[in-house]
Amino acid sequence: MNTSRSIKVFLLFSLFIMIFAGIGALVGQLIFNGAIIPTLVIFLFIAGAINLISYFFCHKIVLRAYRARIVNENEAPQLHGIVRDLSLRASLPMPQIAIIPEINPNAFATGRNPDNSVVAVTDGLLRTLDSDELKGVLAHEMAHIKNRDMLVMSLAATLASAISFIAHLAFFRAIFGGRDDGGNAIALIFIAVTAPIAAMLIQLAISRSREYSADAEGARITGDPKNLAKALKKISTIGKRNPMKQGNPSYSPLFISNPLKKRVFSSLFSTHPPMEERIRRLENLHY
Repeated sequence: MNTSRSIKVFLLFSLFIMIFAGIGALVGQLIFNGAIIPTLVIFLFIAGAINLISYFFCHKIVLRAYRARIVNENEAPQLHGIVRDLSLRASLPMPQIAIIPEINPNAFATGRNPDNSVVAVTDGLLRTLDSDELKGVLAHEMAHIKNRDMLVMSLAATLASAISFIAHLAFFRAIFGGRDDGGNAIALIFIAVTAPIAAMLIQLAISRSREYSADAEGARITGDPKNLAKALKKISTIGKRNPMKQGNPSYSPLFISNPLKKRVFSSLFSTHPPMEERIRRLENLHY
């Protein structure tokens, strides 16, 4: 990760924590009779704890969210063979491999560093792609590991999930809070609506450029960008018909393609770059 990207990520994570702390201050003001400082300190402590837990356990959290199962070489020999070859080409340690019981064709990488990484693929991906296309997708995920993107994106996803959870609590407090005055209820509803949007926009800023970089690096690892381009076409077409119905939406930026059902304004707020542009860039690459 170069210096400018490191600074950008640091600033974005600082903004994440400021949002988290700001919610804490507002909650203290609106719910706990003006106890801003104690609530602010508590929320800052929670943010630090979330970062610490995410650093050591982000891969387990994400895998559990999607019911992914670690598989050994006897269970998935072809998958292990491809990943081992790509690991050697990319000069990376062999990651663990997991399979997600989902028909949506997709994949992601997670873990705090290359020595503690996991590459996960769905059943749908294994059934959809041929060997060369699968190699292109797995090379993309190895590129995320090489660029150490998976830790940054996993931390961002966990913080975004925490912000969304607290926003939901604020919403239910506003609706079922009993004798709170109307001003407090309106303020809490405002927090519940705006906080997840702010978290999502920060995730967008973190993840979009990383997908382009991983596409290019993955194509360099295999030496054939056309296979990844073909794979992305299939993933996009079939994925639209079979969106994922499980998992936490905050973790969707980890996947090679957004696994969720497209909604209104989805292209504007998508954490992934437009698939057509990714494919175009890959088809224009030559190695």
